[in-house]
Amino acid sequence: MPLPGFVDVQAAAGRLRGHAHRTPVLRSATADARAGASLFFKCENFQRMGAFKFRGAFNAIARLSPAQQRAGVVTFSSGNHAQAIALAARELGVSATIVMPSDAPAAKLAATRGYGGEIVTHDRFTEDREALAQRIARERGATLIPPYDHADVIAGQGTAALELFEEVGPLDALFVCLGGGGLLAGCALAAQAMAPDCAVYGVEPEAGDDGLQSLRAGRIVTIAVPTTIADGAMTTHLGELTFPIIRERVRDILTVDDADLVQAMRFFAERMKMVVEPTGCLAAAGAFAAAPRWHGRRVGVIVSGGNVDLAAWAGWIGAG
Repeated sequence: MPLPGFVDVQAAAGRLRGHAHRTPVLRSATADARAGASLFFKCENFQRMGAFKFRGAFNAIARLSPAQQRAGVVTFSSGNHAQAIALAARELGVSATIVMPSDAPAAKLAATRGYGGEIVTHDRFTEDREALAQRIARERGATLIPPYDHADVIAGQGTAALELFEEVGPLDALFVCLGGGGLLAGCALAAQAMAPDCAVYGVEPEAGDDGLQSLRAGRIVTIAVPTTIADGAMTTHLGELTFPIIRERVRDILTVDDADLVQAMRFFAERMKMVVEPTGCLAAAGAFAAAPRWHGRRVGVIVSGGNVDLAAWAGWIGAG
């Protein structure tokens, strides 16, 4: 599969029009004062199914041939891509089977089933989710749509940054969460075309720094499954498609620890009245940590999702 380009992001935006929400860009005087910069939060927690993942999932399924759509799709995901595939498939009249970890948040499992997806569970620490999904796809003659390493998924995710730049104009820096790299790669494509002077940063959990290691090594580095509250970023490696885009177009990759994510969750709840999941807080936590170098500048932050178990969320923000 060839690498996607900005033209693919633009085409994805056309397919998504009328199907995905054009999510709001919110401001906070408190955030600006804390960072010493002008922050623009692209709130994908208000996207359909609660995360940016709907963009890539819908774009990928919409690009399938009629025969492929009749045969159905299969994916593997810790939660948000699972929900996105299930919802997008339902919208397009396609059956969807999703391989999900048995310890995925209950809210994400319930939502995926609620959208009509068939769930096959696995143990994320002992079983290879991708191999299981590939086997199911072969047996059923279905199309495998991975959560990040797919050109149409990357292009769809990039529409989040495309909309941000369309609304607020050029930015000096853009912070994006990093798991497998689909969102970061897509946003980097949009940034390079729409704001070529914008420095793009990926932000990943400190416990899961495979992206940082890969960027430093100049090759894809694989790590053990990390332990972090950012369940959407518990990936072990970047993709064959996402890595070259990130290597070429991303300024650097930062890491934050779980305590930073809890602080960001509390900030969003107290000051902006938003529920944001831990993974969705990665970019904001990274932007706050890097704030001194962007004093007085315009900084974009992709708030990637809000799908979180409310009991766990309340425990996190109430404990610190």
